[in-house]
Amino acid sequence: MQNKNKIIQLLGIPFTALLSIIFGLLLISFPIGIYIVFETDIGDDINYDYPITHLDIFHNTDFYQSSFDVSIGDVFVILWVFYLGIFVISILGPKQHFLKSISSMISVGKYDVQLNYMFAITKWLSILVLISGLINLIQESFGIITVPPLGDNNLIQFFYVSLAPLLEEFVFRILLVGIPLFALYSGRASVRYFLKCLWTPSSLNILDSKKAIFLIIFVGISFGFAHIAFSDSWSEGKFAQATAGGIILGWVYLRYGIVASLLIHWATNYFIFAYAHFISQINYVSLDVAFSNSLMSSLEFLFLASGILAIIILFLNKFYLKNL
Repeated sequence: MQNKNKIIQLLGIPFTALLSIIFGLLLISFPIGIYIVFETDIGDDINYDYPITHLDIFHNTDFYQSSFDVSIGDVFVILWVFYLGIFVISILGPKQHFLKSISSMISVGKYDVQLNYMFAITKWLSILVLISGLINLIQESFGIITVPPLGDNNLIQFFYVSLAPLLEEFVFRILLVGIPLFALYSGRASVRYFLKCLWTPSSLNILDSKKAIFLIIFVGISFGFAHIAFSDSWSEGKFAQATAGGIILGWVYLRYGIVASLLIHWATNYFIFAYAHFISQINYVSLDVAFSNSLMSSLEFLFLASGILAIIILFLNKFYLKNL
């Protein structure tokens, strides 16, 4: 046990340093997003006052012609405040705050991501980015290129990627994973216990996890298919990435709850596009060029390094547990 703790302590120093940097970058992305929406010309001929009812999702509905006076900026601020609130919750809980979790890792090699949401979020976000990068590398070696959906307007696109995590986590995690898990494993029925289990499915007494894992994989595949199913969706190359991401998010939801899965999903959308749009706006370059910027490459390297260390530590803990 002492040898195992020493190894994790040695790996824990660079690992916790990377996680702390990722945490700081996630935090900084909040004001960056506000700046992009309200202080730049990201929307070209439209701005944050653009009516929400004029978006494509409301075409051919009564809302499109209505005088419902709510703008993209209004809804964006509501989303921004909501994500910030969840972010604060992730720093403080569920059992101890983020900085204490980091110090425990460095000082005594104590590695328990159940104690803090943010510790789990930064770790599994790194793993998701690493796996997505490997999938993309393998697919490109076979000539499979992942092409994002064409967006007519960068402001509307940024709004959509900010909204998507909330909607998709509600559907693919809470409705399609959380409710079936409650039906499969709950031994009692009460509204309070039901809501608690939707918030944190680990509250359920899951002794045999085979059904839960099968459900997570099935919903993950459905999540991947949903990203390519429509005419204006991603190209087919996105299926494998989105499926892997859906399975990881499902596993995170099962282990740590909706706070962790939601913020990881938020980070892969809002966080990444916030930095890309920021680079695009301050350098007056296209979004494609911004993604090739050295800052974006540095962010990618940071996540890849953190993801590799996270997987190594996961294997060390798994190996140790098998030999108890």
